[in-house]
Amino acid sequence: MEFLVDMVTTVPEGTARETVDDTRRREAARVKELAAQGHVLRLWKPPEAPGEWHTLGLFNATDENELHQVLTSMPLNKWMTVTVTPFKPHPSDPGVGRPAG
Repeated sequence: MEFLVDMVTTVPEGTARETVDDTRRREAARVKELAAQGHVLRLWKPPEAPGEWHTLGLFNATDENELHQVLTSMPLNKWMTVTVTPFKPHPSDPGVGRPAG
């Protein structure tokens, strides 16, 4: 099942720069792992407000429980506000039956 995940990350004021840098490095490594496992399909950066980190992602999981496990395994999760939209296939989807590419 695919999910659109809207993630807005807000680092608490006063957080040490080293902590932020380390967390971002661990986040990047974890996202690579999740992509290799087939959970992170795509990521996008929409326009952001100053000081805001905003990411849209297309995730794959068997259900919302597995997606929750995936999202909570991400190091930046502790600073994220997350909105999840589950997707179901649309009968008129032109991508159905088309080879990926």
